[in-house]
Amino acid sequence: MATYLVTGSARGIGHELVQQLAAKPDTEINTIFATSRAENARLKALTEQYPSRVIFVQLTVGDESSMRNAVPIVETVLKVKGLKGLDVLINNAGVVGSAYASEMADLDEIFHVNVTGPHRMIQLFLPLLRKGNEKKVINISSSVGSITRQPRYKDFPAAAYKITKAALNMLTVVWAQELAKEGFTVISQNPGWLQTDEANAHADLPVATGVGQILEIARKTGQEGNGRFLNIHVPGWEKKPGLHQYDGKDLPW
Repeated sequence: MATYLVTGSARGIGHELVQQLAAKPDTEINTIFATSRAENARLKALTEQYPSRVIFVQLTVGDESSMRNAVPIVETVLKVKGLKGLDVLINNAGVVGSAYASEMADLDEIFHVNVTGPHRMIQLFLPLLRKGNEKKVINISSSVGSITRQPRYKDFPAAAYKITKAALNMLTVVWAQELAKEGFTVISQNPGWLQTDEANAHADLPVATGVGQILEIARKTGQEGNGRFLNIHVPGWEKKPGLHQYDGKDLPW
């Protein structure tokens, strides 16, 4: 029975991750720490529906004191439940930021959340992850962070997002190399372009589809996947024309 911690759980991909994890059998999932800046109505509904399984922890990615304060809370819950450690950390929280390079006055701020934030989450929760059975870190990246694929995304207006996701991919590789001898699996995942809200209603896939694939990849990927940049697989999307394809293969850096 695995224990998960998910950042950015109040909405979008993060909320769907918690919801799908909570619905899995007791033999597969024990506890999900759903972290967010605040507990909104949707997240509160999940904690009330699964009171012994979904634990809300206030945590703002990028806020050092908030991240530090969350560690002993998670550790205490694990001890009370008689659990050894944390099995899977999913670094999901992120922000988009400036659309064009000429507008990037906020790059430092976006970098702090999208790159430094996940880095500090790994550092701070590493002692608990070392005590876990699965020892997995899943960094939610994006295919638009691929430098190789930038010619096709040239007109996609998300400059700060692209830059920070490329940096997050390197962060994944560096941590994967450092923790490999300890049996860790650290991967970047492309979740696909998902219909997370009204602004993304025209996106490729329902959020449930992408999240289901994220969790399936996280479940089945072991040390052979350490340090890789993995794409989701959606039947019919392997060679579909357009910006995005979802073939389940490694994405180029």
